[in-house]
Amino acid sequence: MDQTTGRAAYRACRDILVRHRDDYEAAVAAFRWPDLGDRFNWALDWFDPFAAGNPRIALRIIGEDGTDRAYSFAELATRSDRLATSLAAGGVAPGDRVMVMLGNQVELWESMLAVMKLGSVIMPATTALGPKDIADRVDRGSVRHVITNADQVDKFADIPGDFGRIAIGDAPRPWRQYRLADAAALPSRPATRADDPMLIYFTSGTTSHPKLVEHTHSSYPVGHLSTMYFLGLRPGDVHLNISSPGWAKHAWSSFFAPWIAESTILVYNYTRFDASRFLTMLRQADVTSMCAPPTVWRMLIQADLGTKPSSLREAVGAGEPLNPEVIEHVQRHWGVTIRDGFGQTETSALIGNTPGSPVKPGSMGRPLPGVAVEIVDPVSGRPASEGEICLRLDPRPVNLMAGYLGDDDRNDLVSVGGYYHTGDTASLDADGYITYIGRTDDVFKASDYKISPFDWKACSSSIRRWSRRPWYRPPTRPGWLCPRPISAWRRGGLRIGPRPTRFSRTPAETLRPINASGASNSWSYRRPSPARSDVSNCDRAKMLARQMI
Repeated sequence: MDQTTGRAAYRACRDILVRHRDDYEAAVAAFRWPDLGDRFNWALDWFDPFAAGNPRIALRIIGEDGTDRAYSFAELATRSDRLATSLAAGGVAPGDRVMVMLGNQVELWESMLAVMKLGSVIMPATTALGPKDIADRVDRGSVRHVITNADQVDKFADIPGDFGRIAIGDAPRPWRQYRLADAAALPSRPATRADDPMLIYFTSGTTSHPKLVEHTHSSYPVGHLSTMYFLGLRPGDVHLNISSPGWAKHAWSSFFAPWIAESTILVYNYTRFDASRFLTMLRQADVTSMCAPPTVWRMLIQADLGTKPSSLREAVGAGEPLNPEVIEHVQRHWGVTIRDGFGQTETSALIGNTPGSPVKPGSMGRPLPGVAVEIVDPVSGRPASEGEICLRLDPRPVNLMAGYLGDDDRNDLVSVGGYYHTGDTASLDADGYITYIGRTDDVFKASDYKISPFDWKACSSSIRRWSRRPWYRPPTRPGWLCPRPISAWRRGGLRIGPRPTRFSRTPAETLRPINASGASNSWSYRRPSPARSDVSNCDRAKMLARQMI
């Protein structure tokens, strides 16, 4: 199969999802992952063909200072060709790992395209990293080249290694100037296989040492067809995503999904978030779809939302739980429902409340088209109504990482029993809707109620005396039934059992404080349904909290 045939198959699958954007059942019935053949390079085989001569806006970057720069698809195709020519002349070769440590600036997008076109491997990094974290990434990631801004080069001063150093702006030697070649003269097309490495992300390291997640020329570029469907994008849309470069969510919603849909990526740069300015920009820029973390949504409802931005059609939350009252407030004022979903750095979007589908309060939706999600009981290893969110490995999911780089033990651990194990727990109802519970080490149980960090945080913070306390005071009665996250058990030397939730009767003096900010930011999206129906999880958590005052 040649590249033209593979591209046609990719487009046909994309068009099915666009056509059935508001009809979940039809999309699930019609969609199958495309057969790309052996060779595929997303930048060369998808982006360049539709971008050539295309005057529509591909990328628009608006700053809080009033700056507003726009780049067409044709411009970015040409600019990335010229950059690829310059990088190749400077020694960047197919298979080289290139750390791209940039902010929301046009050089980020053209660098990702250029590195991909050369058959090299992109390794995104956030500019918030310090020298120690950078050294770890350079070492474990076997970095051959670094692209960053001149104001970041001091962080690399004491990092050993014979890697190429490319800086945007004036930087001392051995850094060389980032530049676009005068004319595009790409070397011969790289023999990129669909299963060749294309992208390596480091996880945030919230629950463990940062892992190296390797994606291929199919797992993210093709896998994010599911993300495009979840976001509800279609050609000509203007999509705004609030996310920091260097993390997977940025690649999801500020690179692959919008350009798969042939939509405009809109970026808003700010130093300190100002809700009023943001809302003005939202209206003036004719944004049709918006994805933002709950922190942004909460700040917006504290401002005057005003009337709905005239072009806004889709609203999505991501990254952490969003309180129902926030969703209700936006729905009441704008008539738009903020939709939730689920995915990981290791995957594309897996589960989501999709456009046009009924939204059940508390649920993060249903498995997306083409995604074989199963809820697996952690003891029996069989499908169940409650357990771990897993992906069947036969056949291997297109939108799953190639693996954790250099960590065979972990790869074996997450692939036990014919499933990829996400480490996240959820419940499944009769209609196929999935409700998030938490990470396998985040959930605790008290008097037969399952309580996640989100329940505990949301409900205890509603008690005025606790609203600003960083640590909870333990009860004074020895032997009181006290919920404890399983992650806290390690201190007492107790073994973690196979089930994700437990409770224990323990003397008060041995209790470990629970952090009010939550156990970690790896849990996401929604609260669980209560194990018993007579009292809600939130009410139960509130009662427990009041007894601890």
